[in-house]
Order: sequence, then structure tokens, then C-alpha cells
Amino acid sequence: MKIIHTHKDLDVYKLAFETAMEIFELTKSYPKEELYSLVDQIRRSSRSVSSNIAEAFRKRRYEKAFVAKLSDSEGEAAETQVWLEFSCKCGYINKNQREKLDKKYDHIIGKLVNMLKHPEKWSL
Repeated sequence: MKIIHTHKDLDVYKLAFETAMEIFELTKSYPKEELYSLVDQIRRSSRSVSSNIAEAFRKRRYEKAFVAKLSDSEGEAAETQVWLEFSCKCGYINKNQREKLDKKYDHIIGKLVNMLKHPEKWSL
């Protein structure tokens, strides 16, 4: 079994961070008029997934706080999926890019749900 010392050791954190960086790179090519709307929103929500996981990990001794931050992370992941759908419908990314990223967020959400089902496994 892998020992987890910090949030950076969590597979779900690594996946969320990596996916947020993919979105950052993709959004560099979005039109300038989207900079303060769609680009800002999708970057914010995608980054918030991993930042909320980090906060949850630090609050794991308090089960309700841990669950609340994981729930926030799950919500941000779902929000990011919506922004990806807008990005595709607006023609900024293609269907394959959206589907690939959407699957990654489904995987992230699944991992978060598993953590939420058993918060006692994560307590100090």
C-alpha cells in the first residue's frame, strides 16, 4: 500500500492538477473576447478541483470539513465539464478533446465520490 504524506501523493490530486494544466494549455488558443468570460471560468473551476482536494486533505481530522471540501471539489469538476461543453459548442475545442477531458473529470468525480463515501478512512 502506498503511503500518503501530503495531498500531492493522492492520485485524484495528481489527475486533477494535470487536467487543469491541460485546460490551461488548450485555453491559450481561445479567442481574445473569451478571455474574461469562458477562459477565466474554465481555468478557475478546473484549478479549484485540485485546490479543494488539498484543503480537504489538510482538514481530514474534521470529518464534516473534509466532506465539505471534497463536495466543493466534486462540484467544481462538474462545473468544468459544463465549460468544456460550452467550449466545444462554440468551436474552441473539438468533440474528441471535450470527450477526453470529460472522461478525465468523470474519473476524478468517481474518485472523489469514493472518498466521500468513506471519510473515516482518511481521518488522522
